[in-house]
Amino acid sequence: MQVAGSTSRRGGAADWEQVFYGDVSQVDWPGAHIREQTVAAVPGARVIHTERPEDNWVASFARTIGKPMMTYRDMPLPHPAPLPITPEIRQGAFMTFRAAHLLGIEPLSPDDIRALLDLADTYADLNRRGAAPRDVLTGLTQINMFFEASTRTQASFELAGKRLGADVMSMQMQASSVKKGETLIDTALTLNAMRPDLLVVRHPHSGAVDLLAQKVNCAVLNAGDGRHEHPTQALLDALTIRRSKGRLHRLSIAICGDIAHSRVARSNIMLLGKMENRIRLIAPPTLMPAGMADFGCEVFDDMEKGLKDVDVVMMLRLQKERMDGGFIPSEREYFHRYGLDAAKLAHAKPDAIVMHPGPMNRGVEIDGTLADDINRSHIQEQVEMGVAVRMAAMDLLARNLKARRAEPGVMV
Repeated sequence: MQVAGSTSRRGGAADWEQVFYGDVSQVDWPGAHIREQTVAAVPGARVIHTERPEDNWVASFARTIGKPMMTYRDMPLPHPAPLPITPEIRQGAFMTFRAAHLLGIEPLSPDDIRALLDLADTYADLNRRGAAPRDVLTGLTQINMFFEASTRTQASFELAGKRLGADVMSMQMQASSVKKGETLIDTALTLNAMRPDLLVVRHPHSGAVDLLAQKVNCAVLNAGDGRHEHPTQALLDALTIRRSKGRLHRLSIAICGDIAHSRVARSNIMLLGKMENRIRLIAPPTLMPAGMADFGCEVFDDMEKGLKDVDVVMMLRLQKERMDGGFIPSEREYFHRYGLDAAKLAHAKPDAIVMHPGPMNRGVEIDGTLADDINRSHIQEQVEMGVAVRMAAMDLLARNLKARRAEPGVMV
């Protein structure tokens, strides 16, 4: 293609037989733009035509091919859009993702997940360049209600909302009327009367966020409810894996640690399973729920066997605040058998990446040196991807909310 491009820029006709000499195949870009020349130069060529949803293609194009095309503006090919994120990309994701709330991974289809991740991927690139659009949520109000302590998730949601231009309010639930005996439903009705647009909720009881969503006329995002789900954590983990490995399917992924008490594990198992990955669960018997093999997971109680040839190692925090008994003999023995260190990681693939949702207990779940290894650890990238994923989720939910409010006769 360099020969053809150079010849075209000089004003002469390309010698297409010379261009294709020695080649046995070409891909869609730039092949699609020179298909007539290909057939003329190689009459016996076979053309493989694939079809995919147009909106997914637009988002994928801007995230991949569109970027190098911006570099080679003088090539005799159609110019891409001037920015990686365009109204068409957002509209494409919007047409695919039509949910009213983000309460969990379970209701999402693989197309929903891809639409969210494609838009989040674009936001991640824009955040790195300091070019995120500041008007996406202008005029909308976002309320954060965290009934449990949080650092990363709450800060991430606040930052995501502010970067998109929302009016963000974080309520101090420890000093709210809930402490005076107000029920969760009454709290929801009170907030609903204030007509917020986005409600971000973390609650210690499973199902509480779903109950709130039934009582309010705004978009609700689950920031973690009891042992049930933590959907945005699973999505940011998926985005981290996809950006590192180049794909999110047919990978071997080990989830290690406190499976029994982890909503992160539950959401990740569902998401990674929907995207056709091989999932291995590694934990002591006391922290492994019964029947996990029925979810299509491979179950291990030995780190060396479980980590053999995996692509991703995902460690979990010991959730001692949810434990009501002696689940482990001691933290020292737990680290010896189930904490991730260089010796255990050596059983995984040489390019395996290490992840942890945070906060980490160094020397308990993971060796501190390994956690800081920039060649293997993607823990800080997970934090970064969290902002992008939450920007994408709120963007899409806000668009869906506006669409419902615009429907005739609908009171939202």
